[in-house]
Amino acid sequence: MRKKGTGFGLFLLAFLLLTSCTGEENASEDSVLYEDEVVDSEDIVVGYSQVGSESDWRTANTESFEQTFTEANGYFLLFEDAQQKQENQLKAIRNFILQEVDYIILDPIVETGWDAVLQEAKDAGIPVILVDRTVKVEDEDLYTCWVGSDFTREGEQAGEWLKNYLEQQGRSEEEIRIVTLQGTLDSSSQIGRTQGFQKVLHTQDNWLMLESQSGDFTQAKGREVMEYFLNTYEDIDVVIGENDNMTFGAIDAIKAAGKTCGPNGDIIILSFDAVRAALVSMKNGDINADFECNPLLGPRVAEIIEQLEHGETVDKIQYVEETYFDSSMDLKESIKERAY
Repeated sequence: MRKKGTGFGLFLLAFLLLTSCTGEENASEDSVLYEDEVVDSEDIVVGYSQVGSESDWRTANTESFEQTFTEANGYFLLFEDAQQKQENQLKAIRNFILQEVDYIILDPIVETGWDAVLQEAKDAGIPVILVDRTVKVEDEDLYTCWVGSDFTREGEQAGEWLKNYLEQQGRSEEEIRIVTLQGTLDSSSQIGRTQGFQKVLHTQDNWLMLESQSGDFTQAKGREVMEYFLNTYEDIDVVIGENDNMTFGAIDAIKAAGKTCGPNGDIIILSFDAVRAALVSMKNGDINADFECNPLLGPRVAEIIEQLEHGETVDKIQYVEETYFDSSMDLKESIKERAY
């Protein structure tokens, strides 16, 4: 149920004056002019600040929210694409506060720098739900809850998979030379995946991390960084791409350099997200293993909002279910059924 605050009243008054002046006799007291649109006053207004549109995963993530928070479902969604800039997210959140939305959904670009704006939202009585990435704040009461993936566990799974795979290949005693295409630095997904893999790396004396560089979660930057790695290091055994789009760029660079990758190639490829295109690439023999990051968070967040609307307490941390895929699996059905 929408708040009946001062801002709401002003919007309603403006709408009534507008319809009165224009002679629209069918104006309803159950409606309000919001962002130049007529919105049912009982709709739940949600402000959603998204990181950007840098990857296939991000596109699927955005679509999940847009398909969930619809008028038919009793919502009005204000969507803001931050284009990978934290300052854009800070501005968007403050605009949401001024517009007296009922809930704010934030997918934070980086972990730090949120204390002040989240305090402003709390002071305004607007619950903030974090999705996908996390924040570091002095007071965790500044946000209601977080919904997303266990990024550290994803990184650990990748390390454990690689350890088992090398043992199966009879390479457990070899020096294994690794490079990593990291995501946007200081994002929780980058930090978690990097730290998770390092936990396993540090238990393997024969694994050597040659270098890690950010590919900023984009295919173009992933290719650029991989080209640098190939020109810098003569022998690379493993490439870790902290999302699929960077991995696609790395594969392009590897092939352009006349090398091969995947189960039958020169270089082992590990990736994260497991979007449909990555599973197709795996089926085609270019990727060894991919660790899922579920982008379909919209329905879960809607469930949380419904709980809050009924005065219920929600868990502070809520992980979504995920799995992994590797080239030994029959991927035909997974590709067919993939929603992203």
